[in-house]
Amino acid sequence: MKPYEKYPKICRQILDVCKNLYSRNMLAAADGNVSFKVQEGVLITPSGVPKAFCQPEDIAFVTLDNEVMYGKPSSERLMHLSVYNEVKEAKAVVHAHPPTAIAWSVAFPELEELPNNCLSEVVLAAGHIPIVSYARPGTQAMGDVLKEKVKDHKIMILSRHGGLAWGESLTEAFMGMERLEHSAEILYKAKNLKDLTYLDNEEMEALYKIRETIGNKTL
Repeated sequence: MKPYEKYPKICRQILDVCKNLYSRNMLAAADGNVSFKVQEGVLITPSGVPKAFCQPEDIAFVTLDNEVMYGKPSSERLMHLSVYNEVKEAKAVVHAHPPTAIAWSVAFPELEELPNNCLSEVVLAAGHIPIVSYARPGTQAMGDVLKEKVKDHKIMILSRHGGLAWGESLTEAFMGMERLEHSAEILYKAKNLKDLTYLDNEEMEALYKIRETIGNKTL
């Protein structure tokens, strides 16, 4: 199956996401990968190709059990397949290298999540943004470390590596990556201006109640 012939619209949407990530400095060179699940398997960006310059015919296709059916899929496809196999609602996965989000995991290796009690939008838009333990890129371990987090969280920082967001659409997955870097940058700037300050417990409880009404959606 040539995915760009059977799914031309989805392939163009994948490329649009790649270009947007590149324009926002969340990808460099051949970094990152974007995928979308269809009935037969997964459409995914290629390995070794700068994502900003990918063409529709570069989009690869793999089955959910990692059989390559077309093209040269990303070497990090095991991470994407892990998400799809763990979460049936997942339709799209975006993996990028948002600089500020990654920097938090490098500077503060003890952090288990991006601080969410400083910004109301982190709670309302994501609930929590966990930091997943380091695993070597391109290995099954990268998919394995996601398993305990991925069902409950649509946005994650991959320690010393990047960010991952999944969604029920490509738009939601892209929004997750954008939300991740935007939140990380605000927190970084606040810490450099002076220091972080925090919402009180009463306000946090109120925000969590609002988040419950929203559900597990990325805003």
